[in-house]
Amino acid sequence: MQPGELITSDQGARPAQPADLDNAWATLAQVMDPEVPVVSVVDLGIVRGLDWQAGHLHVVVTPTYSGCPATEVIESDIRQALELAGFKAPLLERKLTPAWTTDWISDSGRERLRAYGIAPPVGSASKRSLLGESPVIACPQCASTHTEVLSEFGSTACKALHRCRDCLEPFDYFKCI
Repeated sequence: MQPGELITSDQGARPAQPADLDNAWATLAQVMDPEVPVVSVVDLGIVRGLDWQAGHLHVVVTPTYSGCPATEVIESDIRQALELAGFKAPLLERKLTPAWTTDWISDSGRERLRAYGIAPPVGSASKRSLLGESPVIACPQCASTHTEVLSEFGSTACKALHRCRDCLEPFDYFKCI
């Protein structure tokens, strides 16, 4: 390396522009979760923050849980989308604390889940179940609250399988975490 040459991490570094963060948020709002493709990583609350560091966009990502098998795919999708939007070598930071919670899902994300046929989390991620309280889960098909749990484990670790006793349709419930 010769004096004055850029090291790899400095390639593409530039001063932040006024619209950069807004553009980055808009770009990330189009990156869908690979396991629930109707909800963006922004609506899920996985993207915890954006700022500018050392001439690059810095993205803080908190996976839905530390063992989520989609974490690397999500981070790759985020990086690719940002690079395609003109952000050179974005810096992604995986931050596990505070732990992600379903409380971070946006209202529009909850509505998209419902429209897709997944019951969104009810209430907050409080530990009501430890006290014997069960949330009332509405069927995303017919809105009946006459539902039952079929299995605490659904198509992914963050969902449980329920059934509506009125329309008899099975559905996923996005568990409060």
